[in-house]
Amino acid sequence: MAEDLVLERCDLELEANGRDHHTADLCRERLVVRRGQPFRLTLYFEGRNYEAGVDSLTFSVVTGPAPSKEAGTKARFPLSDAVEEGAWTASVVDQQDNALSLQLSTPAHAPIGLYRLSLEASTGYQGSSFVLGHFTLLFNTWCPEDAVYLDSDEERREYVLTQQGFIYQGSSKFINSIPWNFGQFEDGILDICLMLLDINPKFLKDSGRDCSRRSSPVYVGRVVSGMVNCNDDQGVLMGRWDNNYKDGISPMFWIGSVDILRRWKNYGCQNVKYGQCWVFAAVACTVLRCLGIPTRVVTNYNSAHDQNSNLLIEYFRNEFGEIQGDKSEMIWNFHCWVESWMTRPDLQPGYEGWQALDPTPQEKSEGTYCCGPVPVRAIKEGDLSTKYDAPFVYAEVNADVVDWIRQDDGSMHKSINHSLVVGLKISTKSVGRDEREDITHTYKYPEGSSEEREAFKRANHMNKLADKEETGVAMRIRVGESMKMGSDFDVFAHITNNTAEDHTCRLLLRACTVSYNGILGPQCGTKELLDLPMEPFSEKSIPFRILYEKYCDCLTESNLIKVRGLLVEPAANSYLLAERDIYLENPEIKIRILGEPKQNRKLVAEVSLRNPLTVPLEGCIFTVEGAGLTEEQKTVEIPDPVEVGQEAKARVDLLPLLVGRHKLVVDFESDKLKAVKGYRNVIIGPP
Repeated sequence: MAEDLVLERCDLELEANGRDHHTADLCRERLVVRRGQPFRLTLYFEGRNYEAGVDSLTFSVVTGPAPSKEAGTKARFPLSDAVEEGAWTASVVDQQDNALSLQLSTPAHAPIGLYRLSLEASTGYQGSSFVLGHFTLLFNTWCPEDAVYLDSDEERREYVLTQQGFIYQGSSKFINSIPWNFGQFEDGILDICLMLLDINPKFLKDSGRDCSRRSSPVYVGRVVSGMVNCNDDQGVLMGRWDNNYKDGISPMFWIGSVDILRRWKNYGCQNVKYGQCWVFAAVACTVLRCLGIPTRVVTNYNSAHDQNSNLLIEYFRNEFGEIQGDKSEMIWNFHCWVESWMTRPDLQPGYEGWQALDPTPQEKSEGTYCCGPVPVRAIKEGDLSTKYDAPFVYAEVNADVVDWIRQDDGSMHKSINHSLVVGLKISTKSVGRDEREDITHTYKYPEGSSEEREAFKRANHMNKLADKEETGVAMRIRVGESMKMGSDFDVFAHITNNTAEDHTCRLLLRACTVSYNGILGPQCGTKELLDLPMEPFSEKSIPFRILYEKYCDCLTESNLIKVRGLLVEPAANSYLLAERDIYLENPEIKIRILGEPKQNRKLVAEVSLRNPLTVPLEGCIFTVEGAGLTEEQKTVEIPDPVEVGQEAKARVDLLPLLVGRHKLVVDFESDKLKAVKGYRNVIIGPP
């Protein structure tokens, strides 16, 4: 009788598996593989090797605290030559001396998460059990049978593997890109993402069912959407929009997700203060990419927050055009969410592909502050019965805006405002390039098309189907060339009279600072013309100067000023409203790389910014980070004030760990100039 088979050790082939599974950055200490794709391991035995026909090897895998075969969180499978599609299998690849090389296959629908792998070895009636180790299983966008499969390799690299990108802010007329370090493969981030799943309320209520449902990217996406905010749970970020961030960190300060996620873990899963929409979206993007779901951050300009699902945002204004009363329903200057790529077996065919998920806590969905996933295609078609939260997302890109002006006698007059269109220039980073891609056409049919009209009918969007009121007199706000932070600049009320009659009007111009979510700050400029004659078929451009000394102390970190023009014609009792949000451009951060950019060789980054203001800058701080370039965020304080026209300058040591193209992301803060961002691409060569 053969002696017992004794296992000496198990090699989980971290390097080879990491390379084959696109998880090399995650496989430094533990095996991380993608489902639906075989991985290799080698068993080393003492004394003698495995003999087919004499020895029997059976493997088992379990995940979660209550594994069961029925839930798909537990499996036992023998060493066998037969390959069974969609099942856990193990087969021999090679055998020599005391080494047995094996290939293990995982189902493309297996739940993702941390697994324990065990072996039962028996010879005759004798048997022994061994724990071979732990591995993490991720979604697999390279596997055609996986629900997150993408057939473009360029898109797979962008939406799963790329660790840096851009988020779009500013206004629809001046789109500003800010660099972001997603850092989904940085040390400890995968474990934090798994921890996030393990403290979500659904897991705490029924861990067995939650772990089983992690086979579905629809389920995981919805859980992540709820866990990135902390409104119902021990989620990552607390939102705040009142410009009072003294007991935390301003949302504008962040330049990456890694610092936020590490803080959350290090605080014992206490929420990190503070986030706003792009921070929530960026952290969700990091978590979903880390778990293997193709994801991108999306920005919608003039985004509606419609609480009562009537697809209408109504503003009630006084005779000066200032909004009065309830401000819970607003048009946000921009709003960010994420899209994730997946099939939707729970919906009708045609709704696979990009799904919108919004982790910013705005409205409850099934009792929880989360939103989506909802197919982008369903939004375009006006199919509002589609899971999840289609009416809310549809309103974000399609709601109508009505302005009512209240007179001295209390009567209300409808104002015409053609300057505000909801859902413009929906933007995301281009694949493989540092440029913006406009994806508005994926959410909306061309304006005025028959397809657009059909979608409005399906959505029962009566306001959009009504004929628009036209006026003979029109007004819009135009801007000059340069609107840089610290400068005085002109804007213009451009008024045209397209009728054959004279009109005598009153023009009121106001400028106020504004946050990106539409909340107005103090007034920083005003101009009034009580008697403005408009001759037949004429046009006039009325200049309105906005001074730095007026806006400098009340500008929010969004760098936005809202200019509003109200044109009143008393004789006709007509009101014409025009608005424009102006983004003030920050100065450039210059970044020089000193030294030869090679792996594991020290580099120095020199960062500098010239003071563009008319006053000195005090309390200047540069913050620098970059996946593959720095292990953690680095901060340098400038001790002396930076005089007018002079440069703030600092040097930061880098130690590149990974070969390839990386982004160094920089933030600059001071007393008068805040949240200035910059980046530089750095190509690291082999040592």
